[in-house]
Parts: sequence; C-alpha cells; structure tokens
Amino acid sequence: MTEPAIDPEDSQARRTALYVALGQVPEGKVVTYGQLADLAGLGRAARWVGRTLSQLPDGTRLPWHRVVASGGRISLKLGTVSGDEQRARLRAEGVNISNNRVDMKCHGWRPMDHSG
Repeated sequence: MTEPAIDPEDSQARRTALYVALGQVPEGKVVTYGQLADLAGLGRAARWVGRTLSQLPDGTRLPWHRVVASGGRISLKLGTVSGDEQRARLRAEGVNISNNRVDMKCHGWRPMDHSG
C-alpha cells in the first residue's frame, strides 16, 4: 500500500518528506530524482526535487550527491564545483562512474528489495 501524496500546497511538508527520504539512501547507493520524489510521496515531482536539492545550504549533511538523473546519468557538469564534489563523494563510497553514468543495476537503491 502506498502512502497518500503530500499536499502540493504545503511546501514545508514537501521539503521535510524529501529530506527524510533522501536521508535513508545508504552509502554506496544512488536514486534518481524521480525515484526520490516517489519515495517521498511527492508523485511525479522529479524537477521540483532537483530544484530543491540545488538550494540546499552549503555544509548540509544530507547526502544530495546520491541523487542522479534517469538512467544513472550525473546531471551536474564535470568541471563545476558541485559536479566534481558529487563525483568525488560517490567514488569515495565505492560507486563506479563510467561515461558520466552510474550503473543503476549495481548501485541503484531499491528499498523494497530489502524488506522482509
């Protein structure tokens, strides 16, 4: 059974749901923007997730680097501070990056796979 969708008018509740879901992504795993929106009960809000994550304050402890675009593509540009930081953090967690993509079969997080 899925959780009811968050009221789109309640932006603080939306952000809180997003941050809680993001905080559950384990080290060495990644999720897509769309998957994270779904996990947070936000429906088809992948673009909103991306916008919201781009506005996190410097020094946040949330694992924003574990979020990638569909198909495992890293959307942050190589050679930018945030793009280079994302790649470095992922590699430090053992995530392999090849051709600007993460292998989702190997590193994609599927929380339902681990439930009892």
